[in-house]
Amino acid sequence: MKINLPISFTCLLFVLSAGFLFPQGLHAQNSLEAGISGGISYYNGDIVPGTPFVSPQPAYGGIIRYNFNNRWSAKLTYTHAKITGDDAKTEAVKNRMLNFTTVIDDISITGEFNFMDYFTGSQKHKFTPYLTAGAGFFYFNPTTTYNGQTYNLRDLGTEGQNVNYDGRKPYKKYNFAAIFGFGFKYSLSKRFGLSAEWNMHKTFTDYLDDVSTTYYLDGPALDPNNLTAEQYFSDPTLSHTPGEERGNSGTDDWFGIVQVSITYKIELNNKRGCKNLQW
Repeated sequence: MKINLPISFTCLLFVLSAGFLFPQGLHAQNSLEAGISGGISYYNGDIVPGTPFVSPQPAYGGIIRYNFNNRWSAKLTYTHAKITGDDAKTEAVKNRMLNFTTVIDDISITGEFNFMDYFTGSQKHKFTPYLTAGAGFFYFNPTTTYNGQTYNLRDLGTEGQNVNYDGRKPYKKYNFAAIFGFGFKYSLSKRFGLSAEWNMHKTFTDYLDDVSTTYYLDGPALDPNNLTAEQYFSDPTLSHTPGEERGNSGTDDWFGIVQVSITYKIELNNKRGCKNLQW
């Protein structure tokens, strides 16, 4: 899967990093914000290649943002999200009929650059678009449901991981992601701020959907009336042979999150120390 981005991720990281290293020339408005977020999440990978917002699912979490000044911020975010995909709906690959649902728990650290001066509570600088970039660490667990029963796809070894086919081992349920996106901030009042953000997570795993490499079973030779869960979820159509392409192992999976956050500002008085936090 290839996604064409309007902004170079490398350049974006450079701009954000430079701002954190050299922020002294900007007017300082040091403050801390904490709040909650909610929105939708989606995925791009072997089952949903390229097109965003296919089968969106709920996402929610919490954020803590430290504002170095009116232009630069750092944000710690926790997000609980769900992603899903179904060959029967997307028809990305004919005669495959795979589907999955994955719950993701993500912790990320990102930097934010405001295009205009902004701080929560300001009457003059009360809104701005912004760019964001950073990194995340997440846990995921792909599952599928059949006849009302939920199956853990990783445990089934659908690409031969449990029998060491072609040297394959079970994949890890945790991984890292590079994050980038953009958003808009608006000051609701002296203490409350609103932000809307769309961010993409470029992961370093190809198994968010439990689909990556090749089939390992001889589907036509199996008895359709006497299948194990491992056999059925590896090849529901029973039409593939070992070594046939099941997914594209050359590309890793992505997930995106669009969310709205509401935060409460805690002003920091650096000159008199932490004892003088202004709530």
